[in-house]
Amino acid sequence: MASEKAWQVNRARDTILARVRLAERTALLPRAPAEMPRHLEFASQPAEPCLERFQREARALGIETFLEASAAGVRNRIKTLVINRRVFSWDPELLPYDLGSILDNVVLSRDTRQEQALAEIGVTGCDGAIAETGTLAMLSGRGKSRAAALLPPVHVAVAQRSDLCLSMSEFFRKKSGKLRAAASCSFITGPSRTADIELTLTVGVHGPGRVIVVIGP
Repeated sequence: MASEKAWQVNRARDTILARVRLAERTALLPRAPAEMPRHLEFASQPAEPCLERFQREARALGIETFLEASAAGVRNRIKTLVINRRVFSWDPELLPYDLGSILDNVVLSRDTRQEQALAEIGVTGCDGAIAETGTLAMLSGRGKSRAAALLPPVHVAVAQRSDLCLSMSEFFRKKSGKLRAAASCSFITGPSRTADIELTLTVGVHGPGRVIVVIGP
């Protein structure tokens, strides 16, 4: 019985491989250009069109966005968002706009997992804001815990105008050095979504159910 089953498996495998070999011989493949460019240049886009595009795409994904004209405006916005909440944050010196000076009741990456799990809101900086897709790029490393963006039910990311990129290609070009040095890179495109359970869309199962981006000067 076992040998009969093995024979059937081998026969099925041989049939599949024969079809693949036939397809390789008869497939119509496009011809490559005689000269392929060795590299492509991606021109940076002006900040304002990137900002408008990022906000539009982010809002379509359910991300809340706030645009502030000054560092003081960013700090005031963050104060309003985190008031009376336990915060899981990047290390204070790694946050832009001197945000570490206004945060209290803060959990950091060096604290225990149990303490981090009690946080109600995560506050992080941002390494890239990709306009074409409304995506946040987050590089993790010492003092920049990936969990701060993924573990709490609410994630607040603070972006600077210099973080804006039109495309993923531009982000990789601009941040190649930081990417090589980072422990990992996460791309966040809206609140966490899944339809694994009976094909019903559920928000916030595998990450924050609410994502907020505060954009400073």
